[in-house]
Amino acid sequence: MPAKRHRNKTFRKVFVRVPSSKTVIQYRKRKPSKAICAGCGDKLKGVPRERPYKMQKMSKTEKRPERPYGGVLCSKCSRAKIISKVRGK
Repeated sequence: MPAKRHRNKTFRKVFVRVPSSKTVIQYRKRKPSKAICAGCGDKLKGVPRERPYKMQKMSKTEKRPERPYGGVLCSKCSRAKIISKVRGK
């Protein structure tokens, strides 16, 4: 039976093979939900779904797309926003 702290849905079971060729169960935290667009609420492409400690190790270009409003707006909303700014509306 797992330890009391692991008996909930916060953790996921990961079967890991250890050097002694034995398979053990490790309990790891689940990944966070996908990043969403601030304009339409759609899921953002190009933004990884990782825990904060893994995101800190990534370079800036791996965390979000390299375009204006990258990581905040989806490509459709960012395109519309840029066009509206150019038109002066």
